[in-house]
Amino acid sequence: MLRFRGAEHLRQRLVLSTLTGRPIRIDGIRADAQSPGLQEHEASLLRLIEKLTNGCIVEINETGTSLRYKPGFIHGGQGLEHDCGSARGIGYFLEPLAILALFARMPVACRLRGVTNGGPDPSVDIFRSVTLPLLKSALDLEDRMELRIEARGAPPKGGGCVFVQLPALKQLPAVSLLDEGMIKRVRGVAHSMRVSPQTSNRLVDGGRGVFNKLLADVFIFTDHMTGPKAGESPGYGLVLVAESTSGRMLAAEACAALGGARAAEERTPEDVGRLAAHALLEEIARGGVADTAHQGLLLTLCALGPEEVSEVRLGPLTPYAVGTLRHLQDFLNVRFSIKPETDSQTVFLSCIGAGVKNRSRGIQ
Repeated sequence: MLRFRGAEHLRQRLVLSTLTGRPIRIDGIRADAQSPGLQEHEASLLRLIEKLTNGCIVEINETGTSLRYKPGFIHGGQGLEHDCGSARGIGYFLEPLAILALFARMPVACRLRGVTNGGPDPSVDIFRSVTLPLLKSALDLEDRMELRIEARGAPPKGGGCVFVQLPALKQLPAVSLLDEGMIKRVRGVAHSMRVSPQTSNRLVDGGRGVFNKLLADVFIFTDHMTGPKAGESPGYGLVLVAESTSGRMLAAEACAALGGARAAEERTPEDVGRLAAHALLEEIARGGVADTAHQGLLLTLCALGPEEVSEVRLGPLTPYAVGTLRHLQDFLNVRFSIKPETDSQTVFLSCIGAGVKNRSRGIQ
């Protein structure tokens, strides 16, 4: 049994434990905080994993500061539904769901409810526009992945709903993503819920005001939701995706906080549009084949692959990516060779995969 302390990287620990079949124990989960123990979104993630697997055992002490997890087999299946709550966005749940689904016995079709846009997690638009194409490219998949936004939901009450469909594989291929390419176009989605329809157009003006000076091929769609599809809280934001000549996607976003304790952070739609544009320019300046939100996912795919060389080029590593490297060594005994390149300000990483196979495919 592997032992850890603290609440950091809980998602990674649960996912890698499930994939490798190694039980874990985590102590000292926010032991010194005002609200000790597991939080609402972490308990919700455990419930989602229980729905995806057969035979997993979760033991939590009375204060919630200690967790023991014994993984089961990943079953997957169709018609799954899960309420993610409103503490964190649906994006918090989509990444572990996507990784686990690849090693399930059956393809996964799941409907998730909660916050689609806003908060610290990547929005469902980024998952649809960047994460799914990245998985298809890295894993050489056909078009067997889908995310459909049925309703949008902003914090604090949420009310959004997405349907996601993911395939199951026997084993992952080796990953080789090195060519950054040059940025050739920018696409985006200006979304708004329970506010004036003109808000989306103002978001577009703010974003285009930055990129029109730099690039000719810029197009931003507007998506104004009304009625039941607009969730339970007002909100708006802009998601931007830059595509390079080599097919790489880099994303950034900015959202307005219109309710709850974050009301003081309200910004005009033009400000939100400019913030999203500047955030995307930062991602482009960092370099690499993936943005900061996808570094950990890409490194995980490399480590889970066959016992062959997988290699990627990334921008400066985030703390989350560094934590991912440590956990991949703990669970899979995979070590990455890291070579910083001064000229391009990027980092070249390579490893020999652990050859993780789909254990669930043998369970009938």
